[in-house]
Amino acid sequence: MSHTLGIRQAQKQKTRQALMDSALQLLEHQSLSSLGLREVTRAVGMAPAAFYRHFTGTADLGVALVEQALGSLHDTIRAAIVTTGSSEERIDRAVALIAAQVRTHPAHVRFIARERHGGVAPVREAIGVQLRAFGDEVAEALGADPESAGWTPEDVRMLAGVYVDHMVMTASALLEGDEGCEEAVLATARAQLRLVTLGRHHWLD
Repeated sequence: MSHTLGIRQAQKQKTRQALMDSALQLLEHQSLSSLGLREVTRAVGMAPAAFYRHFTGTADLGVALVEQALGSLHDTIRAAIVTTGSSEERIDRAVALIAAQVRTHPAHVRFIARERHGGVAPVREAIGVQLRAFGDEVAEALGADPESAGWTPEDVRMLAGVYVDHMVMTASALLEGDEGCEEAVLATARAQLRLVTLGRHHWLD
């Protein structure tokens, strides 16, 4: 009996993932607010009514996509802001990780960039929760860095927010740029981080 339940659960998860994959593909060319569940179910050969066995609506589907796109990135964010190495090494590491994420998961990055300020409130809120969590993690790492000695917790959190916003901005710029312009975008990203680093060194002056 438990084996049968396990098979059913695995099949349900497979179908749920197929719906998410279908939606993500469709969302490359439209916003979530304009996405119809019939489009999503048609792409996976499912009756529209069956959609509700997996999601309460397209907003619920969008929140699941946010969790899939950003929930797995916490280790990547931590790796991007590890405080070992010179400032140039840190900058190169952070920019390289952002570029790799865009190359390997462009549809997820495009979805987040579009829906961060999109028209579906639960999805905006879910993205905001994840980005604030990234900010908290970056702030924790920065707060433990000797360079932050004397900083107030509020200022450390402000700097963390700058870094997180920069990651999102750079990822969006990589997606929006013409083919072959990646290096120019990354060069700009490095220069911007150097400017932030310079300001950080003199913040307490």
